[in-house]
Amino acid sequence: MKTIERYVFGSFLSSFLLAFLVLSFVLTIALLVQIVDLVMDGVPMPLVGEFCMVSLPETLQWSMPLALLVSAILVFSRLSADSEIAAMRACGINLLSVVRWPVAFGALCAMLGLWVNNEIVPRGHEVRRTLKAKVSVKAGLGVLEPGRLISDFPKVKLYFGRKEGNWLYDLVVLDYSNPKFDRLITAEKALVTQSGADVDFELYQMTVDPVDEEHRTMVRASRFPYSLKNVIKRSHYTKRVKDFRFSEMLAQIRARRAEIASISGNGAVEDAKRDFTRRELSEHLVELSKRFVFAMASICFVLVGIPLGIRSQRKESTIGMAIALAVSLGYYVIIILMLSCERFYWAHPEILMWLPVAACLVLAAKLMRRHL
Repeated sequence: MKTIERYVFGSFLSSFLLAFLVLSFVLTIALLVQIVDLVMDGVPMPLVGEFCMVSLPETLQWSMPLALLVSAILVFSRLSADSEIAAMRACGINLLSVVRWPVAFGALCAMLGLWVNNEIVPRGHEVRRTLKAKVSVKAGLGVLEPGRLISDFPKVKLYFGRKEGNWLYDLVVLDYSNPKFDRLITAEKALVTQSGADVDFELYQMTVDPVDEEHRTMVRASRFPYSLKNVIKRSHYTKRVKDFRFSEMLAQIRARRAEIASISGNGAVEDAKRDFTRRELSEHLVELSKRFVFAMASICFVLVGIPLGIRSQRKESTIGMAIALAVSLGYYVIIILMLSCERFYWAHPEILMWLPVAACLVLAAKLMRRHL
C-alpha cells in the first residue's frame, strides 16, 4: 500500500469507526429502553443478558452501511475541498488506485453483513420470540418483587412486604377469577413454588374472605394451599420466516416449490391451495432477497459515496450529510415498499427488491467515470 493510499484509507477507516459508534449508539437507544423495562419488571439478569446478546447484532445491518456512506462522503469531500484530489490528479496519480482500499473494505463489510443477516439475525429473531415464553416460565417467580403491587398474573393481584428466597411475608392477594365474587386472601407468610404453568402458594396464618360461593364468610387457618392455575403459559413456538437461517431458508423454498408442483387440478380447492403456497413461497423469497440487499448496501454506499463526496466542493459536512441522508433514505424506502408487496407474488417482489442495488451500481458507474 502506497503512502497516499494509506493516508486516504486511514482517514476513511477512522471516520468509519467514529460514525459506526455514533450510529450504533443511536440505533440501540430503543434497545436500552427495553432492557431497562425488563430489569424493572424483575426479569432475571441472565435472561436480560441473553436478550442483549441476540438483539445487538441486528443493528449492524443498519449502522455498518450508513457509517460507510457517511465516512465515504465526508472523507472524499474534505479531500476535494482541500484541493488534495486536484493535487493527486496533477501528480498523475490514478484515483482508482486511491479508492480501491475503501471499496475493498466496503466489500468486506458486505460479506460480513451477509453472514450476519443470514446466520446471526435469524437466530436473534428466534431467541427473542422464544424469550417471551422463556421469561414467562423462568421469571414467573422472579417478577415477584416486595413492596409493589403485582398484576402480572391474569385476574389476580398480589402484594407482599418482604421476600426471602421462595418465602413471601405479609402477603395480600386479590383474586377476581370468579365472576360472581372477589376473594381477599391474607397470610403472614407463604411458600411459593411453580408447577408447570401454575403458581402454588402454601399459606400460613392466613385468612380468606369469602371461602367460596356457598360460604360467603371469612375463614382463618394456620395452613392453607392456594394455587394460581395456568397463569404462566408455555406456548409451542413455531419458527417464522425471519427465523430461518440460510440453509433452512433454501430448504423451505425447495419444499414450497415442490408443494406447488404436486398440486394438480383446477378446482376451487386446488386453486386456493396453490395460491396460498405461492404466497408462502413469495414470503420466503422476499425475506432471502432482503438479507442480500441489506448486505449489498455496504458496497453500494461506498461506490456511490466516494464520487458524490468528490463532487461536493464546499461546506462538505452539511452537503455530505444531506447526500448521505437522501441516498440511504431512497435505498431503504424501496426495500420497505417491496416488503409490503410480498403478498403480490405475481409481481415478483423478490426481484424488484434488487432495484436499489441496481440503481446504486448504475449511479456509481456514471459518477465514477465522470469524477475519477
